[in-house]
This record gives sequence, C-alpha cells and structure tokens, in this order.
Amino acid sequence: MSEFDAVFSLPLMEADELSSFYENTNLIGCSAALGRKYQISASSQATIGSVYPELLGSHHKLVVESVLVTGFPRSIVIPPARKLFICRIKSGLLGIFETGEVAVSPSSLELEGDERVLLRHQALHDVLTGLPNRRQFSDDLDARLPVEGVERIALMQIDLDDFKPVNGTLGHAAGDLVLQGTAERLQAMLGEGGIAYRLAGDEFAVLQRSGRSMEAKRLAESIVNAFKEPFTVEGIDVFVGASVGIAIAPDDGNDGEQLMKAADIALYAAKNDGRGRARSFNRSMLIMLEQREMLRRGLRVALQERQFFLEYQPLIETDAIVGFEALLRWQHPYAGIVPPAVFIPLAEADGLMVEIGEWVLEQACRQAVNWPEHFTVAVNLSPAEFLRKGLTDRVANTLDSAGLSAERLELEITESVLLERTANNLDTLHTLEVMGIRISLDDFGTQYSSLAYLKNFPFDTIKIDRYFIKDVETDEKRQAIVRAIVALAHGLGMRVTAEGVETAAQAAWLRKLRCDRLQGNLLGAATPPDSIRNFLRQSSMASQRSALEDF
Repeated sequence: MSEFDAVFSLPLMEADELSSFYENTNLIGCSAALGRKYQISASSQATIGSVYPELLGSHHKLVVESVLVTGFPRSIVIPPARKLFICRIKSGLLGIFETGEVAVSPSSLELEGDERVLLRHQALHDVLTGLPNRRQFSDDLDARLPVEGVERIALMQIDLDDFKPVNGTLGHAAGDLVLQGTAERLQAMLGEGGIAYRLAGDEFAVLQRSGRSMEAKRLAESIVNAFKEPFTVEGIDVFVGASVGIAIAPDDGNDGEQLMKAADIALYAAKNDGRGRARSFNRSMLIMLEQREMLRRGLRVALQERQFFLEYQPLIETDAIVGFEALLRWQHPYAGIVPPAVFIPLAEADGLMVEIGEWVLEQACRQAVNWPEHFTVAVNLSPAEFLRKGLTDRVANTLDSAGLSAERLELEITESVLLERTANNLDTLHTLEVMGIRISLDDFGTQYSSLAYLKNFPFDTIKIDRYFIKDVETDEKRQAIVRAIVALAHGLGMRVTAEGVETAAQAAWLRKLRCDRLQGNLLGAATPPDSIRNFLRQSSMASQRSALEDF
C-alpha cells in the first residue's frame, strides 16, 4: 500500500470517481477511472498541469492557490462541460474531483458528485478554522502508526491558555476570531510533513513526520513563542498563550492511544509548570500522574476519615490582631501534609470543593465563637461554592448553627468567580452584604482584574497578592502598583490587606503607605486552633492582653 493509500484509506486504483491528488503540483495518486481517461500510468511523472492544463491559466491558478492557502473548497468549470471540485485534503495536498462526468454508483445517485465530495470534506474538517478535525486526526494517526525502523512521528497536543476569559469578557465572536488566528499561526509555522488539527474548543494538535526529538522541541518552542504576541480583535490586544505537550513515536508509544496518552501527560506537565511552555514526555511524568491520581482518590475519603484540618493566620491592624484567616490543610495517611496548591485544584476539578468548603465554613465559624468577640474569621470561597445556588441560605444556616454573628465573618472570593453569571453574582454579594457579612476580593491583580468589578460589586476589602509584596521595599515597579491599589481602594471606601509580609522592611513600607491590614509569617505563621491562646500570650503586641482576658 502506498503512503497516500495508507493516509487517506481510499482504494484509488479501483475508484469509479474521476479523482486525482497532488503534492507540490506533482500527481501522487488518482482513481482508475481518471487514469484510463487521461492515459496516466502508475509510473508516470504527471503534474497538475499535464492532467489539467487549463488550471495553469492565471484565473484558475489563483483559485487553486486560494484553496491551498485557506482550506476552503472551490468549484470551477472547464469548457465545454467539465466541472472540477478542488479541495485541500491536508497541508500542501490538493484533491481534484471531476463532477461533470463522474461515474456514479447506485448507492450515491441521490447526490451530485460535487455535493458528495463537499460533504466528505465537511465531515473531516472544522468549519470555523478550516483545519482537519478530530475524526481526520484519528484517521491520520492510526494510518501512520506503528512506525518502524528509523522513522519517527511527533505528536504535539496544544491547549490555549486564558482563552475562556476572551469568551467571557469580549464575547464568542471574539473567541472565534482568536481560534481562526490560532489556526493561521499554526499553519504558518509548519513546514512540509507537518499538519495542524483542531480537536475541540481551544484544543489543537500537530502531527510532524520525521519528528526527531530536537526538531519537535524547536517547533513546540516556536509555537509557544508565537502565542506570546497578542491577537488583535476589533482594535483590542488579546493575549492568549499556548501550552504544548510533545510525544514521539515509537519511543513514547507506537499506537494512537499510547501516543495520545503520552502527549496528554506532557501537556499536563506544561500547564502544571506554569503554562505558556512546552514539555516533552518522559517516564517520570507518568509517575507524577500516578501520584496525582492517588491523591485524587484519597480526596474522596478525606472528609469522612477526618484528614482535613484548619490552621489560622493572624490579621494585623495598627499593631493589633483583629482576626484570623482559616487555612485548609490535608494530612494524607501516606503522603503526609499535602500543600493546598496541589489538592485544591484536584478537588475543584472533581467537584468536591462544595462539600469541602461547607465543612471549612462550619468548622471556622464554630471555632471562632470561642475567640474574643471583636475577632473576625476570614474564610475562602471557591468559585464552585460561590456559583452554586443557595449560598446565602447555607451561610445563614451555618452562622445560626454555630452561634456566630454575621459581622464577624469575612468571605474571600477571587476575581475568577466574577466572570460568569454577573447578575446572579451581584445579587448574591448584595444579599451577603445586607446580612452583615464582610466580602473580600482575594489575590487582586493576579487574574482577570477589571475596575468594573470594584465599581459594581460591594467589597469591603481588597487583598493584595503576595507577588506584589515580595521585594516591595526595593522594587520601584511593585511600589507603583501597590500605591495605585491602595489609593484606588481607599478612594472607593474599601480597606486593603497585604498578604505575604515576610520582613520588617516590607511591613514598615506598607504601614507608611497606610495599608490597613498586614498578613504574613513576620506577624504570625498559621497556627492550629488549640494554639491561638498561647500565640496571643506570647505575642509582643500589648493590646492583646485584653483579648487574653476574653478567652
């Protein structure tokens, strides 16, 4: 079987269609009917010009070039009665079907030849981008595998980073333009032997023939770098990055399922390492994935087996402790203490954060009841918790059950929860505000910051992420950003909390700026609830004496 037959699974030498296929204008395959009509032998060195010399004319030549560049099929008529349907089968490969004289089999009498070919093209290509779709990708991958000898094939799985906010803030029409621009960028970087596919949503793939490891890495890095440049949508610069996972056949797998799994694991590693980068598959990634799956399974029983616990970090205002933030911890029976940055994304992905969040809120409220009455407790709400119906009722019931007044509870949300269902979010926040609960916007400036959030949503506090506090006493750019946030918040009647205060110099600079609250290891590390009394006793802050008397 020829390479062409293997790739496209068409019994060309027996086909009753007048079809031919070309690569770089050279004929690489044709149906038996077309071979007979134009007296083309299997060994001939025919070209598109020798089969259809009419296509060398300026007008028809432009049509052919347009099909190759855009991927959109075209029909043309060659006098006196020949009608040609021209389409791009894959990158650099052209298919021409004579539909005016095609021999039609009884099973296809219902469709004209060009309509049948058009439907075939549509079934194998993405309508929006013109790229081959997942079905064509699966067929091509299966046709190329297994590889033998020195041959190599590289598979790259590509995910767009931060694409969802484009749809959420600019609309789906803008998202479609970004996806079309993505297809154009990928095609522009691929040479001979490479083909790009759109698999679904913001997921793309590239197959590269002769995919040596270093060549594949260079191409993947080029793709990542290309997506550091913004897309321009209606005059707005839109930044959408790309993460790439690379797998090489036969080294990382020699069938479609194995190679896809390896590329998926490499893509996960790229995203886990911070996104906007390329990673090649290696066996250690598989071990890490297995460990991740172990943690995921463990999460499902962690609540029932009481493996979660809370610690509390003090919030400092004018040298006095005014409350604590509840921080979730997981004591895994085998892995030990698992960092929240590891297990919380897993819990969110598996839909477990609602149940875990309810437990955290209940425990924090019950423990805060035992603190001095002027102490507040801050609890983080995940997007899943916030967007779930009935949040305000659950919070009210928890407060009533614990016996904690609403004024002592502060709920922290991140900017990501505000991207969806804006009207409902506003209603929820206003209801919480009416109940007397304080609302804090956490990690401000690190996600999808919009000044409209501060205008439209009733926040009591803005929390400056630790990223901006690091080296703030010496870094002029960080200083400018923090000054702007503090001035903006105070101008809107909101308090400001700085997270991640680690040095006395940072604390002094922030106090001079009149930052309302400070939080960080300099002022007190997270401590178990049973140790809060001892922490207050040992604190050098004289104002805590009265707090001790309230215990």
